[in-house]
Amino acid sequence: MIRWTEHDREIRRLGVPAFLALVAEPVFLLSDAAVVGHLGTPELAAQGIAAVVMQTVVGLCVFLAYGTTASVARRIGAGDTRGALAQGVDGVWLAVLIGLVATVAGVVLSGWLVGLFGVGAEVGDLATTYLRISVLGTVPLLVVMASTGVLRGLQDTRTPLVVAVAGALLNIVFNVVLVYPAGLGLAGSAVGTVVAQLACAAAFLVVVVRGARRHGAPLRPDTAGIRAAARAGVPLVVRTLTLRAAFLVTTYAVTLGPVGAGGDAARDVDLATHQLALTLWTFLSFVLDAIAIAAQAITGRYLGAGDVAGTRAVTRRMVQWGVVSGVVTGVLLAAASPVLGVLFTGDGAVRDLLVPVLLVAALGQPVAGVVFVLDGVLIGAGDGRYLARAGLVVLLVYAPVVLLLATTVGGLVAVWAAFAGVFMGARLVVLLRRQRTDAWMVTGA
Repeated sequence: MIRWTEHDREIRRLGVPAFLALVAEPVFLLSDAAVVGHLGTPELAAQGIAAVVMQTVVGLCVFLAYGTTASVARRIGAGDTRGALAQGVDGVWLAVLIGLVATVAGVVLSGWLVGLFGVGAEVGDLATTYLRISVLGTVPLLVVMASTGVLRGLQDTRTPLVVAVAGALLNIVFNVVLVYPAGLGLAGSAVGTVVAQLACAAAFLVVVVRGARRHGAPLRPDTAGIRAAARAGVPLVVRTLTLRAAFLVTTYAVTLGPVGAGGDAARDVDLATHQLALTLWTFLSFVLDAIAIAAQAITGRYLGAGDVAGTRAVTRRMVQWGVVSGVVTGVLLAAASPVLGVLFTGDGAVRDLLVPVLLVAALGQPVAGVVFVLDGVLIGAGDGRYLARAGLVVLLVYAPVVLLLATTVGGLVAVWAAFAGVFMGARLVVLLRRQRTDAWMVTGA
């Protein structure tokens, strides 16, 4: 039986709205997959390839949310609200600059990026079209990330919830209308998502600007502040790069397996199934990440206030909640695996293959629950350099294993067994090793 403590109430206050917001965010992905899946298997496979590329590009910039949360929370813990908002504004400007560069690069390199996956001509053309439209939403998406980090650092997870839910609803409406009544097909799904992202960015900017003006924080771009935010984000970029590389290697491994008599059609089934499984894994990752978001904000604030004992105590409690959450999501995923495929595709081969893949993913959920919590704790502590080094070690261990299994044993289930077992298991080991030391517990603003 769980005994509620002061730490539990604090985790719940930040974690519950974060949980709901994080559930709303992947609805962007789930609604896209549901709408596109009924267009056909080539369209779903194409959306999967483009989604992996977009998630990689945007994922590299997750430091805009995570790093901003940690730095703003430390300032709040030290009693400097004006300084916290000034750092947050610098993060938003950095998001705009990075987003502009990424948009131009994405439009120019879309065809080349899709070509790296070695898919057939039909899937490749569809994926290129989807990707070229999707990258137009990079700037607003990065602004949303940075602004979310500002509010989380201010210990406000409710406002991001409201914006995330509204954005998810807009995305569903735009996708359905543009894909079917408007007749834009796969391109309509991409356009609808971009428009919804623009609306979310505008809403966040209104909130951040009002807060900055209320506390006298500057709104103009500060070169020194932007550079400082960029330098602080470098280790988190490396850490995220290793994670995205693992996802890319996993998707690439799916294309390496023996094709058999089915030819390209069999490979398309594997890719489509992998996309659905990866989308559902991402959805559950966001669910588990709710405690990690609370960990970032709470850890940063406690260390900013110099409360080492409180940091250690709340970390232990969050790890416990990570275990419980992972068990719950694993059981639910396993129980729902026979019926989830029907929601996303009419292809019987994809639905049949999805069941064993999801059962493997379900077994990895308890480990994932602990991994995400500890990752959030160390990010909140500003321990990005260790996370970067650890990520490189994990990638070097995982990549050869998954590629070997894909080319020898073969099959999507074997690839996912490597992902859930080797990749997540290695992450657990390196994070537990660090958490047991005091090296990451640096106090002060």
